[in-house]
Amino acid sequence: MSDQLRNDMRQERRASAMGWKQFAREAGFGEAYLRNVENGNRAVTVGVASAYDRVLKTGGIFAGVLEDMPAMAKGVPWDQPGSLTVLTGLLKGSSVDRRGVLSAGAALAASAGSWSKALGSKSPAETPIALADGAALLTHVEDRLEHLRHFDDELGSGELYQLARNELALIVMLIKSRRYDSSALAHLHSMASEAARQIAWAAFDQGSPGIAQRFFDGSLRASAEADDPIAGAYTLSFAAIQCYSTPGQANRAVSLLETAQEQVRWRATPRMHAMLAARIARALSKSGAKKESAHQLAIARSALDKGRHDDDPKSLYWVDYGEIEMIAGSSALQLGDPAEAVRRFEAAMHASYPGDEAYPRSHAIYLARAAEAHLAMHDLDAAVAKAHHAARCLGSVDSARSATELEGLRVKLAAHTSYGPVREFLQAG
Repeated sequence: MSDQLRNDMRQERRASAMGWKQFAREAGFGEAYLRNVENGNRAVTVGVASAYDRVLKTGGIFAGVLEDMPAMAKGVPWDQPGSLTVLTGLLKGSSVDRRGVLSAGAALAASAGSWSKALGSKSPAETPIALADGAALLTHVEDRLEHLRHFDDELGSGELYQLARNELALIVMLIKSRRYDSSALAHLHSMASEAARQIAWAAFDQGSPGIAQRFFDGSLRASAEADDPIAGAYTLSFAAIQCYSTPGQANRAVSLLETAQEQVRWRATPRMHAMLAARIARALSKSGAKKESAHQLAIARSALDKGRHDDDPKSLYWVDYGEIEMIAGSSALQLGDPAEAVRRFEAAMHASYPGDEAYPRSHAIYLARAAEAHLAMHDLDAAVAKAHHAARCLGSVDSARSATELEGLRVKLAAHTSYGPVREFLQAG
């Protein structure tokens, strides 16, 4: 945690383009002293962190991370009582998001490390009392979580947050009933992991990274208690999106995904490996690593070539060639190759990507990026056509993240209002 904080402080200082002398003078510390802080030879104190926040105008992020560290170091144990304590606290906790994106990313990295160590170390469950129709109830809960995944695809995260919280509250109550055997308890914890992941994703999609981080942590704890690395790896794949969507956090996203890969190396199906590789490719594109990103996309495609497996997790229904090509298009655009981005987006559609019908929220994001690629190639007609399509997809979707993507496209199109179709699109709102 402290090493990552030092690295974040160093990166932010370098991004400011301030020379060491000017920065040290404005921070109120000696230049040599601050160099030693960044190099790890001196401690990061509250005073130093606050000085970096003040000079770099980071809104108290670094001091906030430092204040969080003692609590994280003394954190709740990664066992069943600890998992229940955390999940119960999350359900009772405030919906106010006080943690910044850098602080949330640092906390996610700490959670991933603890999750990796906790897997396979759960203690034996006590002998339960028989519960009539218990298996049927668990099946009903699992089916509802499946429906909520598709709800998010088609309608966005606006209502998902509370609906998934309701499911998590029921699951926690069932765990606390102490009326399930060890196998059923593991199943319940796996479902708790998925419900908490859905809440985390909804919070992130609605612009609350701190709340998302806390539920991602809860999800990882539940997956460790279930000894279900697949569920935890799936959670980390979404936590990675939160990280690589934050400037300067791409390497942290790669680290989360590599932790996930390591824990499922011998247990995941090719489809899971494809998903993780594609997410790594996207994270690498954010840091400008073109060759490495292309290599991960090749791994993803090769994994999909192995076909579906009977034991593919139900949650991976969306992982197919179309999705991989959409990620490839997004990565190419990020890496400054709009022509390749257009080719990849078109390849996705040729792969029968069911965006409009099944995934309008995600499709709106990909269409906005395709429009941006066409705009970069000075094809205004194609850019406007994709922009209109993206707006139609968002017509019935509640997603702050998707809306932000489209708004970013509008800003880029604003430079071309002399062209009638662009002007008409922007005036339509």
